[in-house]
Amino acid sequence: MLNLPHLKKIACVLRGRVIKNSMISGTPHLGSCLSCLDILVALYWSVLHISPACPNDMKRDRFILSKGHGAPALFQVLAMKSFFPESWLEKY
Repeated sequence: MLNLPHLKKIACVLRGRVIKNSMISGTPHLGSCLSCLDILVALYWSVLHISPACPNDMKRDRFILSKGHGAPALFQVLAMKSFFPESWLEKY
């Protein structure tokens, strides 16, 4: 489990990436993305038991983001956690 200052730094980096990707792709729902980033960082870095090395582990936690306009934020989190290459987001 990471400490709060470290989680804040991760969230700050991700905010920059979400904004950059939004400018490139024209994603119009920037507020929805930014408003859920702190929660996503807390979940993926401190709460959820899931690893890109074992994505099919039956004992892993599952997370469903019902806030559809926040999906670009989730994509940035998953890329930073190495579930897929960050370069994929340039084509999104």
